[in-house]
Amino acid sequence: MRVVSPLLLASVVSGATVAAFDAAGLQGIIERRLPQHAGKISFSSLQGGGDSFVVREGNSSGTVSVSCTSTSACARGLYTYLTEVGGVDIFWTGSRLHELQTPLPKVTSPITGASIVPYRYHFNTVTFGYTTAFWDFDQWSLLLDWLALRGVNLPLAWVGFESVLIPTLKEYGLSDAEIADFMSGPAFLPWNRFGNIQGSWAGPLPTQWVEDQAVLQKQILARMLELGMTPILPAFTGFVPRAMATHYPNASIADGSNWDGFPTVYTNDSFLDPAEPLFAQIQRTFLTKQQEAWGNITHFYTLDQYNENDPLSGDTAYLASVASGTLASLRAVDPAAVWVMQGWLFFAAEAFWTSERIEAYLGAVPEPDAMLVLDLYAEAQPQWNRTDSYYGKPWVWCQLHNLGGSLGLAGNLPHIFEGPVDALHANGSTMVGVGNTMEGQEPGNEIVYGALLDQAWSAAPLNVSDYVLKRATRRYLLKEVSPELEEAWSIIGTTIFSNQDPDTQMTIRSIIDLPPALSGLTNLTGVIPTKIPYDTNATLQPAVKLLWQAQQKTPSLRAAPEFAFDLVEFTRQLLANRFLELYSALVGVQSSAVSTAHDVATAGAPLVALLADLEALLQTNEQYLFSAWVRDATRWAHGNATYAAYLEYEARNQLTLWGPDGQIDDYASKQWAGLVGGYYAVRWQAFVDALVDAKTTGQAFNATDFSGKMLQLGKTFDTQRWGTQPNETWGTKGDSFEVVGSILERWT
Repeated sequence: MRVVSPLLLASVVSGATVAAFDAAGLQGIIERRLPQHAGKISFSSLQGGGDSFVVREGNSSGTVSVSCTSTSACARGLYTYLTEVGGVDIFWTGSRLHELQTPLPKVTSPITGASIVPYRYHFNTVTFGYTTAFWDFDQWSLLLDWLALRGVNLPLAWVGFESVLIPTLKEYGLSDAEIADFMSGPAFLPWNRFGNIQGSWAGPLPTQWVEDQAVLQKQILARMLELGMTPILPAFTGFVPRAMATHYPNASIADGSNWDGFPTVYTNDSFLDPAEPLFAQIQRTFLTKQQEAWGNITHFYTLDQYNENDPLSGDTAYLASVASGTLASLRAVDPAAVWVMQGWLFFAAEAFWTSERIEAYLGAVPEPDAMLVLDLYAEAQPQWNRTDSYYGKPWVWCQLHNLGGSLGLAGNLPHIFEGPVDALHANGSTMVGVGNTMEGQEPGNEIVYGALLDQAWSAAPLNVSDYVLKRATRRYLLKEVSPELEEAWSIIGTTIFSNQDPDTQMTIRSIIDLPPALSGLTNLTGVIPTKIPYDTNATLQPAVKLLWQAQQKTPSLRAAPEFAFDLVEFTRQLLANRFLELYSALVGVQSSAVSTAHDVATAGAPLVALLADLEALLQTNEQYLFSAWVRDATRWAHGNATYAAYLEYEARNQLTLWGPDGQIDDYASKQWAGLVGGYYAVRWQAFVDALVDAKTTGQAFNATDFSGKMLQLGKTFDTQRWGTQPNETWGTKGDSFEVVGSILERWT
């Protein structure tokens, strides 16, 4: 293995646009999240390299002083004080920082901290579809404060990309109609940016959407900068409308590969060869327009050309020419440009990306400060170790964890704490950061994402038991946790969130939200894992019961929103696991040669009953409302009913059919109230009815016919409008504690 010079690691860091120390941005967090303490916490700059902080008592009585080497380090120092001394925290479900006591808790001795890596990264390109597609700035503001306080300093910033790309394409002669044929709908733009899909099966991307997202991006970037973050902005990738080949017949433009079985009209995106002079010209136009729109605020550019796309050739010389041409186009505009790429391709297409091809592709970027690779799935399928630390390129240890934004509880805290530390100190390592690259971020698994960012500020691996217990104490605003809570979180932390099986440590899928079938649903691993890696009766069930007992003995827990959320979340997972058991029993009865239609109906009834209870449970908490997703989407219509219907279709289709005809149906499924009762329960009732009919007639279950009916059901559901079906309400309904109590009586 190579011994890497420290100068190499320093060089990529020098590529950042380091914001000047900004106390105003830090005071903004205080004004937003704990305004009663405005003026009581001060910030100052420290001399020195890296990111470090010191928290002390202030010069005046009742004040606190945070000194740091960077704005990001000060934000982390503030977070350390708030959590370790103040006992409050901020979560994806909301902030509890405003409950910090008055007067400020004293700092009895200085608190110091330092990041073990220069970069703390957040986001996956597709998070901008699965999670933030319809967010407004209030939602972004909460997440950006969460990121800043955790110490994130290098976030991806994809919003508003089309507002720069569209005028760029127009400048090269493409008409509005030709561009419209290329752009995807709002819920699917990340995959258009990746070159996976083109066009929209819902209709052209509205101009109003493009304009609104540009305004939102300006707000996001301004907040990122004031919080000490360096945004990663997009660059021109080479994916162009098909009409580009007509306008430039002599340019090397080829159609790419098919993606996930989509019809050709919606995939096989055209790709302009980066070796072409036209590529560099368009890149210059794009980056220039982007600087005009957002300012000269970064040297980091995200650019992925082969995300689940096959290169036109496996020839190493060709791959090298693509990489060298791409970098040259960036550095011709920005001499300090850093090309940021997701390393997912090296895992997802491992058969193609041999060591020889990877080395040729990365090796065509000889400058050590010109590229930053995100090892996207390092927690389970790391690529840094098989590529000799990406052949000397600086890289970031990332946690993917979640595919499609599914809700199932899972994680590997031991490896999250140990893996980055081990990789950082591996011989020849060129690791320069850690990051979260979840496809979708759902609050039930927030613990694993926060854990990785916390590990970035500890030279030694954190302790799992200690970590989860301290987090629970802050989460519920307790001085100390009860024996019931301690035992519950000990079980949860050491089983559900300590799963070290790489095949199942991603978010576990429930078969509830997969298309019903007689086979092929259980014990799946990989992209859609349905195998439950723990004994439900020995782990999850007692944990839920202990949480229930804790609030009975400590009624004040009912006032903690995070406790109510956790109780609903773990009960939701318990019901999802129970459903799998009931399904297996139903399949067994159906396959029996001596069973009757009555037997099948009897075995199927509990599945439908459980889904009714699950729907009632989810209705009690605002984090589980399908109506909220729809409302987030349709508010961008500004009262235009036609536009609102378009946006609602986009929102529904992503969660259900994901394509015009179910190309990757239920990949982005969610156990949300309204979706469970209005869609999944309807499918499972139809499945039970079909099995009963098969037994009654003595015929085999017709899987093909049933699949066709489910596709039509999905299309019908996707074109509905919220509020047109019985019992559809926008807000919550029922009491979480009452519903959980009744569920525990029936299903444990």
